[in-house]
Amino acid sequence: MNPFEERPECPERAIQNWQELYPRSYNKRETDPYTKTRIILMNGTEFEANWFSHQLQRHTDNNDLRRELALTRYVEKQQQLKISLLKPADESILEHTISYEQLAVDLTAEMARREKDCNVKKSLDFALLEDFDHLYRYADLLDMEQGIRSENLVGRYTEIMPGRPTIAHHRYPKDNVKCAINAKTSDTQTVLNTMIITAAEQQTMNYYMNVTNFACSDMGRRLYEEIALVEEEHVTQYGSLMDPNATWLEMLLWHEYAECYLYWSCYQTETDRYVRELWEQNLHMEIGHLHKAAELLRKYEGKDACEVIRNPVFPEPLSLHENINYVRGVLENTVQYTSDREGYKKIDDLPRNADFFRFQNTVQPSPRAVPSHKVIETYIAKHGQDYRFQIAQNPVEQLRCRTEDNTTVGRCPGAASSTDFCCN
Repeated sequence: MNPFEERPECPERAIQNWQELYPRSYNKRETDPYTKTRIILMNGTEFEANWFSHQLQRHTDNNDLRRELALTRYVEKQQQLKISLLKPADESILEHTISYEQLAVDLTAEMARREKDCNVKKSLDFALLEDFDHLYRYADLLDMEQGIRSENLVGRYTEIMPGRPTIAHHRYPKDNVKCAINAKTSDTQTVLNTMIITAAEQQTMNYYMNVTNFACSDMGRRLYEEIALVEEEHVTQYGSLMDPNATWLEMLLWHEYAECYLYWSCYQTETDRYVRELWEQNLHMEIGHLHKAAELLRKYEGKDACEVIRNPVFPEPLSLHENINYVRGVLENTVQYTSDREGYKKIDDLPRNADFFRFQNTVQPSPRAVPSHKVIETYIAKHGQDYRFQIAQNPVEQLRCRTEDNTTVGRCPGAASSTDFCCN
């Protein structure tokens, strides 16, 4: 599909009244896990587009342009609110968090599997193991506090077991900045991947930042606080991949194109009829927003959309599905790596005075005080072993023990063996 060849709808005609705007929430006990994750994905995508539009308004003094942005932005805010209200009121913060982390795992894995840019793929694979471990930590907390087994929430499509331990995720902030792509020369899928993953991780960070003080226990508040700061690292990493040399209006076009692509992908893969109709409705709205962005690009920069998006035909739909074997392969091969400036290095190869070790000692001088570690240790003390859902033993031998939480893998030299990242 080429969205530039579709007939656009005027943004003003897409404004909904209160009855149209309030949706029917899904049933948390019956809805497919990937319907839930698609809802989170599109909520985050709309937030990213909305926030980008606000920033663009604050960096131009042209009120004609600002008025055009305001109209589209209002419609997109309506879209976001309607999507967010698909979540039912009886779904707890922790239950919803499991869906956030399942999305992070399976979205990242799916994009990494098709990514042609080695630098971008490494970034995806690296953070994948961290979100995978977050899922495990939150799942143990959920079972401990609410007696809910997360394997049922993820539909047994995603394993729940240790990845690179969260204690190893805390890095010197300067090590999270990576090399940016060039949107004009990169594959369309690569540009989309950098934008989609940045939006998804931004949404996750925002969610954790906002709900940390609503967690129902001190242990939960501490865990959200820790992982929210890891998500800040991920947003820095992924955001640094995006093209910084594109103009504001070029990026506006890319944002609208990415929204069209994702709504089209959701429409192609959705199994819930009611939600699928919403994806179709929003796709038509976004095609109108895309054409408006192209119009603004021509008017204010004298550029045609095809100069910015050279291959506008959508790649294959982005599908959320099981990625167990892929995640296991990345875990086995790269668990002992950390981020080092623009690249990644094995912990064993870092000098002893590396920023990573210095930062680790500053933030967490005592591993026993780290919230993500205390959650698992507390669960083990109560139940004799941790909570997991796995189809086979962990591919990393040092992460197989269920009666003791490992705090050395990914942060101490010689704690595990790893080979290297692979590129497609």
